[in-house]
Amino acid sequence: MSNAKRSIPTLRDSGKLGKSYTRVPLGKNFGPTQTLRRLTILWVDNAGVPFVTSGFFCEARTLNGTRLATARFDAFGTAVFRTIGTPTTRTLVLRTFDADGVIFRTRTVRSGISAFVFIG
Repeated sequence: MSNAKRSIPTLRDSGKLGKSYTRVPLGKNFGPTQTLRRLTILWVDNAGVPFVTSGFFCEARTLNGTRLATARFDAFGTAVFRTIGTPTTRTLVLRTFDADGVIFRTRTVRSGISAFVFIG
């Protein structure tokens, strides 16, 4: 376990960080196994340590602005959208907010993902 101190995310956002991961095709000796059944969002600092995100929430919208779902972050930087199954079938716009509704980050993620990581 890392001894790095966990912090709260800052409002400063370069808009360049964030990663999405897709399943890698497996060999014929292995069958596909997907353990994430719902879209999962992680929010970590540059060292990979999760932010303290109590009170923060994340919103998923379509490209035309229709809100699909909202999920609350837990204290360990994780939010799970209970109504969005994986792999996703459409491109999504993810926005993170604090408890007062101040927007912190906005990212567009492509379809076909199971998890997304906000970095920074």
